[in-house]
Amino acid sequence: MKIRIELEYTLKSSPKVLFSRLSTPEGLCEWFADDVSVDGDDFSFIWNKSVTRARLVALKEYRLVRFEWVDHEEEDANYFEFRLNIEELTGDVALIITDFSEPDEKEDTINLWDSQIADLKRALGI
Repeated sequence: MKIRIELEYTLKSSPKVLFSRLSTPEGLCEWFADDVSVDGDDFSFIWNKSVTRARLVALKEYRLVRFEWVDHEEEDANYFEFRLNIEELTGDVALIITDFSEPDEKEDTINLWDSQIADLKRALGI
């Protein structure tokens, strides 16, 4: 049974600029996957020549992007999500990532996201 992981990263970026990196094939190619193609709401993520498909199931401009894995066995752990939370007083933008992993792979999953976010920061120039 997979466990839910929620990670939060504070990024010095405008929500508009950050959101395009989370919701478009061009933006996702910069940090998330080697290549990304889209057909309607169906995204194909390519890592090391391996293709994994996901469907865009929720999109709220500058707030939320949720992808549901296609052909995934488990009912409740078949998505990953990016949420933006803008701190009203400071204007800081928090990127909250929801993902799932096997309990014994939790640390590896967190390390992978940390690495991906480092790539995202480089893509954003921060």
